[in-house]
Amino acid sequence: MVASYYFYAYWDYRFSFLMLAMTLVNYYVGLKIEGSPNSKSKNTWLTGGVVFNLSVLGFFKYFNFFIGSLNVVLNNFNVKLPFLEIILLIGISFITFEVMSYIIDIYRGVNKSAKSFWDFALLVAFFPHLIAGPILKPKQFLPEIEKEVVIKWKNISYGMQIFLLGLVRKVVIADRLAMFVDPVFKTPQDYSSITIWLAVVAYAMQIYCDFCGYTDMAIGVAKCLGFDVPKNFDVPYISLSVTEFWRRWHISLSNWLRDYLYISLGGNRKGKIRQYCNLLIVMLLGGLWHGASWNFVVWGGLHGVALAIHKIYLDLVGKKPKNQQSYLYSFGAWLLTIIFVLVTWVFFRATDFSISSLMVQKMFYLTNSEGINWFASSLTLTVPILIICDYVGTQLNKGVRLQLSTFRGLFVMFFVMLGLLFLAPQNPSPFIYFQF
Repeated sequence: MVASYYFYAYWDYRFSFLMLAMTLVNYYVGLKIEGSPNSKSKNTWLTGGVVFNLSVLGFFKYFNFFIGSLNVVLNNFNVKLPFLEIILLIGISFITFEVMSYIIDIYRGVNKSAKSFWDFALLVAFFPHLIAGPILKPKQFLPEIEKEVVIKWKNISYGMQIFLLGLVRKVVIADRLAMFVDPVFKTPQDYSSITIWLAVVAYAMQIYCDFCGYTDMAIGVAKCLGFDVPKNFDVPYISLSVTEFWRRWHISLSNWLRDYLYISLGGNRKGKIRQYCNLLIVMLLGGLWHGASWNFVVWGGLHGVALAIHKIYLDLVGKKPKNQQSYLYSFGAWLLTIIFVLVTWVFFRATDFSISSLMVQKMFYLTNSEGINWFASSLTLTVPILIICDYVGTQLNKGVRLQLSTFRGLFVMFFVMLGLLFLAPQNPSPFIYFQF
């Protein structure tokens, strides 16, 4: 826990006190919920804890966003509210979701409060996943602390391989693709329609490898220390529907939104119309969670509509068993899903609506499609590497690993490290999800 606080304080020591305050408040609230004599008292403490957590998140992440949106309206009355110079805390969204899941689970009776304050403090501050997830639920991590922590070579060997896989995803694929993606998204009016499409495909690969790479490294470091952190991605771009995509993409966030927001809103228990509305609300809030921008709200809203439409389709037609799905049906479902995901990534990546609108128009030839044709060599290089990484990642998830005590294992590790040295760009990009 001390190492985790040092890790967080290395960025800015002042904010480690805020993380400690959130930990103290939620640990105390958890104890009060667990010891409450009646449901009214439980509701009061839970409400207080949720309001506190959302207030912290709202102030640091959304205060200036809402002030800016409000100023658009107030400009008509010659009134302008001042902005505050607020630094966005690294990992604040992940920390908030974790402490909220702790008190909500105690309220629901899913788990009891942590055996000690130090256990809960480690759950919140555990440095491998602290900055960008995965979001750990108490029932996933607290039992890990109760186990005897013994540094074992087999865990170190396994963790090193997962970490190295994440490093390849980040450095070789994501950072190299960024050199193609960034210029195109900055001035899309300069590029042709085909180049826009290629840049969007490249960004889809970039954000996947960037975020999945961080997760792999977090899982690998935790494994070296003897802790098991659940996977956060499961080859999402092979999904045959938007629903399946969200079962494979950012799994810890999808599960959190389902367990603590969708179910709390009524889930599918209050009729079909309410279910479709719940899906839309959850994804709108999920989009806003990613950042203080209306672009994220639109991105989340589009996914919410798509999830509702898919649910309506299943209600009307029914779900075909996989053994009854033809290759043509599967290909059509995959193509429709991947095109939708690619188009919505435009809103996620673009800095404002003017850029996202222009890019979508160019992608579908609704405006002048002329411009620079840029067929980036980085795409040719990274696509096969991505396929290999996904295959290796799938094998590692199954427990298949290299034996580093053999010549073959050492040769492969050495070869991969050489590849990192030669293929990594000189100016690496920061992790995309650090901004969330």
